[in-house]
Amino acid sequence: MSVFFEQVYAVVQKIPLGRVTSYGAIARYLGHPQSARMVGYAMNASHHRPELPAHRVVNRNGLLSGKHHFTGSKLMQQLLESEGITVKNDQIIDFKDFFWDPNTALPRMEI
Repeated sequence: MSVFFEQVYAVVQKIPLGRVTSYGAIARYLGHPQSARMVGYAMNASHHRPELPAHRVVNRNGLLSGKHHFTGSKLMQQLLESEGITVKNDQIIDFKDFFWDPNTALPRMEI
């Protein structure tokens, strides 16, 4: 497993219950603002870590772009809704209200 993937997982582990973040926000926090796609690859490879709240990572518009990586067609949505987040047509309603930005929430180098 790459160091970058491990750093992504460390950030994802810190996303609070009932909050979501984006691939790009994680990439920016890690000092690689052009690597949102690599964060997506890391999330795709995270299936061996069931404790990781991967369902809390969405695209920059609040779209459940990784939903097809979850068992069952609605599992990602169900997990988010169980945390109080409303999803309609695979998109988080009031995304900005649930968005958690590691760049402002976490101190540098905590991970």
